[in-house]
Amino acid sequence: MGWKDKIRTVFQGNTNAIELGCGHTIKSHGSSVARIHMHDWLILLLLVVIEVVLYVIGPFHRYVGKDMMTDLKYPMKDNTVPVWSVPLYAVVLPIIIFLFVYLRRKDVYDLHHSILGLLFAVLITAVITDAIKNGVGRPRPDFFWRCFPDGKDEYDQWGDVKCHGKASDIKEGHKSFPSGHTSWSFAGLGFLSLYLAGKIKAFDRRGHVAKLCIVFLPLLMASLVGVSRVDDYWHHWQDVFTGGMIGLFVATFCYLQFFPAPYHTEGWGPYAYFRAVEEVRSSRQHVHPTNGGLEIERPEVQLNQRSGTTPNPFEDVEYGRM
Repeated sequence: MGWKDKIRTVFQGNTNAIELGCGHTIKSHGSSVARIHMHDWLILLLLVVIEVVLYVIGPFHRYVGKDMMTDLKYPMKDNTVPVWSVPLYAVVLPIIIFLFVYLRRKDVYDLHHSILGLLFAVLITAVITDAIKNGVGRPRPDFFWRCFPDGKDEYDQWGDVKCHGKASDIKEGHKSFPSGHTSWSFAGLGFLSLYLAGKIKAFDRRGHVAKLCIVFLPLLMASLVGVSRVDDYWHHWQDVFTGGMIGLFVATFCYLQFFPAPYHTEGWGPYAYFRAVEEVRSSRQHVHPTNGGLEIERPEVQLNQRSGTTPNPFEDVEYGRM
């Protein structure tokens, strides 16, 4: 099997592979899979509520003295990466890719678990990020102009700022650490990077370094978003670095809940798929009467493995031996 055929088979599969595997699609098993994970979806809703509450309550207003303004007088700029665009590339884009893979392989477990894992990665990251933001209350690099839009600074008897700027600008001015744009980006695109690494078998020990370009592309996009936050003077570099680490770590943990590590031989599919395959194979065992008692007829794959015969090509796809 040539390398082009192998890549095509990984994403598309074939009839024999589906029949020998579990053949579970959205139509046949979508509702049952969703019911099994109903509590997970409810937790997702709870995370959404927590995230909304964290946004509403606002951050801690940390003491900001006049001598601290040296690093907080950068000009106010618009976001190079708008806030509304973050869910598009961090959530919608990966889901589109998950749907594309589903259309090629018809694996409901892969689609459901990839979407569920992605949403968990993004929402857990959002809650952690905003909780730290509110607790720390670090001023943004452009805090001076948020606090004193007319350039006339004023301080109380303790030397703390007495802001007379727009309330919403001041509120956002205390949300520098860590970077939300960056953490969301690395959560969503980091999850996508792991997903792609497993699907294309980037670590199959065959030395196809070009595969790493596909794996690194989402991470590059997330990194450029982080760089833009420093360039726009919305964050200090420490905010961006920490946000990226939070997003990447959470994405990795969430991915490994549903999928083997990308370097694993079965890293191309979710754990649930392989469990379903084993259940289908067990149900296909038939009992036949013989002179001496009962003979158990096992699936063809198991007979081939026991007899040492050469397995069919689609077995390589299922067992990650490509």
